[in-house]
Amino acid sequence: MTWFVYMLLCADGSLYTGVTTDIKRRIKEHNSGDKGAKYTKARRPVELVYQEPCSTRSQAQAREFVVRNLSKTAKHELLGSV
Repeated sequence: MTWFVYMLLCADGSLYTGVTTDIKRRIKEHNSGDKGAKYTKARRPVELVYQEPCSTRSQAQAREFVVRNLSKTAKHELLGSV
């Protein structure tokens, strides 16, 4: 099973980072469902701006930690490299 680290652009211009095995389902949850993160519920709609495949959940979570801790400038540079 492939895991993904993903980044969403929120309506207020902020970025949200998460992990999932099903990006389409997860974005739908962020935009409409009760399962979306508390952070994104107040910042809808959200748009997928980055995805990175990982082979395991632990690898995805480790990469998510790295991406979440990047500066805003570094995150935008990462988006520009895609």
